[in-house]
Amino acid sequence: MPESARLSAPPHADDEWNAGDLGCGELVLDLRKRLRAMPGSVIKVISHDPGAIEDLPAWCRLTRNELVHHDPVSKSFWIRSRTDWN
Repeated sequence: MPESARLSAPPHADDEWNAGDLGCGELVLDLRKRLRAMPGSVIKVISHDPGAIEDLPAWCRLTRNELVHHDPVSKSFWIRSRTDWN
């Protein structure tokens, strides 16, 4: 994860989703639908799944969505949706 994603203040989020204890498989499937509906916008995702700390940054890299901030205390991830979903 980029150093700036850990040290900067959280950005404005256009939407927020508390994924609770959803496992990363279900989480990323639902997250993809949400991000696809909001190109270029930022969603704040709260995930209590222990694997999210590793899985969400990797998923963002693979799908070309941008992890812009992570707050480990609140288990929150700010993700900017890519703009080219077509």
